[in-house]
Amino acid sequence: MDLIRILAAIFIPPLGVFLQVGLGKDFWINILLTFLGYIPGIVHAVWVIARK
Repeated sequence: MDLIRILAAIFIPPLGVFLQVGLGKDFWINILLTFLGYIPGIVHAVWVIARK
């Protein structure tokens, strides 16, 4: 399941975070980072998935 989350985080970063933590603060932070730049959104998503 982590592989699916990592792949989702690479292609659609907020989806990977949503699958891991739901609609929490990490999800909204990731939405903001993805809008500001795609790469920061990916980095944050992979970090959230690896952390939990």
